[in-house]
Amino acid sequence: MAKTSPRLIGAHVRRREDPSLVKGEGRYVADIPLEGALTMAFVRSPYAHARVLSVDSRKAVGRKGVVAVFTAADVNPHMQRPLPVLTEPDSGSYHELHVPDRFPLATDRVRHVGDPVAVLLAEDPYLAADAAEAVEVRYEPLGAVATPEAALAAGAPVLHDALGTNRAFLWSLEGGDVEGAFQRASKTVTLVARIQRLVPNAMEPRAVAATYEHGRGITLWSSTQFPHMLRDFLAGILGIEKEEIHVIAPEVGGGFGAKCNVYAEEVLAPFLARRVERAVRWTATRTEDYLATSHGRDQSAVLKLAANASGRVTGADLRLTMDCGAYYSRVTPIIPSLTGAMMVGVYDIRNVRAQAVGVFTNKVASEPYRGAGRPEAAYFIERAMDLLAYELDMDPSELRRRNFISKDEFPYEVATGITYDSGDYERSLDEALKRIDYTRLRSEQTRRRREGGKLIGIGLACYVEICGFGPWEFGAVRVDGNGGVTVLTGTSPHGQGHETSWAQIAAETLQVDWESIVVVHGDTRVVPRGIGTFGSRSAPVGGAAVLASSERVRDGAKEIAADLLEASPDDMTLEEGRFFVKGVPGRSLSWEEVARHAHSSETLAAKLRFENTLAPRGETFPFGTHAAVVFVDHETGEVAIDRYVSVDDCGRVINPLLVEGQIHGGIAQGIGQALFESASYDEEGNLVTGSLLEYALPRADNLPSYETNRTETPTPMNALGAKGVGEAATIGSTPAVVSAVVDALSHLGVRHIDTPITPEKIWKLLRSSASAI
Repeated sequence: MAKTSPRLIGAHVRRREDPSLVKGEGRYVADIPLEGALTMAFVRSPYAHARVLSVDSRKAVGRKGVVAVFTAADVNPHMQRPLPVLTEPDSGSYHELHVPDRFPLATDRVRHVGDPVAVLLAEDPYLAADAAEAVEVRYEPLGAVATPEAALAAGAPVLHDALGTNRAFLWSLEGGDVEGAFQRASKTVTLVARIQRLVPNAMEPRAVAATYEHGRGITLWSSTQFPHMLRDFLAGILGIEKEEIHVIAPEVGGGFGAKCNVYAEEVLAPFLARRVERAVRWTATRTEDYLATSHGRDQSAVLKLAANASGRVTGADLRLTMDCGAYYSRVTPIIPSLTGAMMVGVYDIRNVRAQAVGVFTNKVASEPYRGAGRPEAAYFIERAMDLLAYELDMDPSELRRRNFISKDEFPYEVATGITYDSGDYERSLDEALKRIDYTRLRSEQTRRRREGGKLIGIGLACYVEICGFGPWEFGAVRVDGNGGVTVLTGTSPHGQGHETSWAQIAAETLQVDWESIVVVHGDTRVVPRGIGTFGSRSAPVGGAAVLASSERVRDGAKEIAADLLEASPDDMTLEEGRFFVKGVPGRSLSWEEVARHAHSSETLAAKLRFENTLAPRGETFPFGTHAAVVFVDHETGEVAIDRYVSVDDCGRVINPLLVEGQIHGGIAQGIGQALFESASYDEEGNLVTGSLLEYALPRADNLPSYETNRTETPTPMNALGAKGVGEAATIGSTPAVVSAVVDALSHLGVRHIDTPITPEKIWKLLRSSASAI
């Protein structure tokens, strides 16, 4: 037990996961060796909306190497329930909610391009792809609706006849006296904004593999964010006991919320493996991933703010429209409730109202994408605050400062019905303004507008998000007879570095070498239960569960050591891997000695293992300020980000390097949303950005060097004091960059530009203004 590191929580420790990954030694689903595995391939609809008249698989079945072809009639009747949809909003309430059933294969109708109508099994991927093309499907094309406006128009084709409407749900919440706030207001502003649809674009497309053995049941490998929940959902859909399903999440190359779902492919792989009693596997191509994996965002808003003459915001009224796609994904209807719950952001606004309408369109389903409703909320309120600052002729930073929730008001009950745990919003703003040299930049902006040259813009975004979702998470710590430590966790990382950070927590608590600790996750046979990794819940819930179990094992070991040293447990201390009697440094035992003695008795050995299902005391609310400086070329409309400064507060930090990595990735995604990315459909419902040739992901040369900074405001909701950081930078970056671009053009009367802000949009705005010539 040499090399002990007594203070590891908060230490800059490199990820243990990386060496094997950078050397290409990681094992993803597609790398799992399965003898004699069949390839699963799909026949997918080329139409956004059509009746399925017939499916003729005879030409495919007759091909060499094709084992079987299955249609909806062969599959869906065997499903005990449809794919899952959760419908409990985080806040507010539904006034109307329509939940159409969805089964693995389309039956009489397809509702988006890529909707699967048949699945086949073949001996290799090439035979499978060729055979899928040989399946003949007769369609009767129907009218498509590719926007919420088209779907809600009179006479529009209805996607789900049983519902009789394309309106998916109505949801609302209200707090305070909104009507009175607007009646008494000195100033009001109205933001009309749309956030485009995005493709999550994980490095690893979705993939599944399954085997079936009599007596052992099903083993499923999936690139999933929640193996235990996937197991439980599959058991219900397939009508078998969950003990008969073993789910493994090996290396997962990114998730961003899109892999926190139950997809038809994950149901069909085990179903067909059991049916033909052979291993089955499927790996999506990038285009198939675009067509069959959920998209994100796609909300439109009208947000009105009421304010008094000094700039204090007294009321907020939000109207949302969400494009749900053709079906719900697992939590689609819940997303607007998160937007509504977080609609006031970091501001003390006592009178609020939010209403949301969900709409079915002929697109793939929308699902949470890195932030799930909170990026939308921060974007809308921050853009509206900038509009108000323009209207009041007030500096945007000063308007924000006047409206912050004071650090002395926490815990703060928001008018939307939630309670913020802790915060110091003014501190993060002050730090960002200082780091970016805000006063000098404003002077430089004035000079450039007077003298000419590229336009400069400064954008600010102050955000808060909700994290640490329950209801619980599993964490266990076990010490073997040689003093070796194993941590089991119900969280399932896909890039977050839990093998590193959970080892840090356990190592500091147990005072052992962190590199020797084994962290196990993502296997439902080894880890008995868990919820998973999403919503920045891992550290505040999963990490806290590991801490609690580590402390119990440490205390159990102290009792054993005290007995051996004939001392009271209260007199024992644990330092650098040895148990000492206070005041008697010569009397001590090593972890190996304590563990060896404990494992001579099952009663004592039980003291060196503990597992718990930790339920958090409440959600956590990370916050921060992001600032962007951009140059806009008035000849071409091109945007260049000159500087990017972030000040994020995720509570107590376990590993600063992991936090910085999450911030870097989040900023990149937020900039992508602001300037480049869009999942675009034509009027017939065809995805015209169906691959990386058309979908504009930002490249390294599009991104600036980030200047990341932190404050630490611990949360009282868990013993770690950690709040979560996985989504923070995505939430703060998009409004900061958009505000910077708009600020660069504000002297021309520009007040808002919808994302993505392409050079073409800016060029047209500049050319339409006489001042730009």
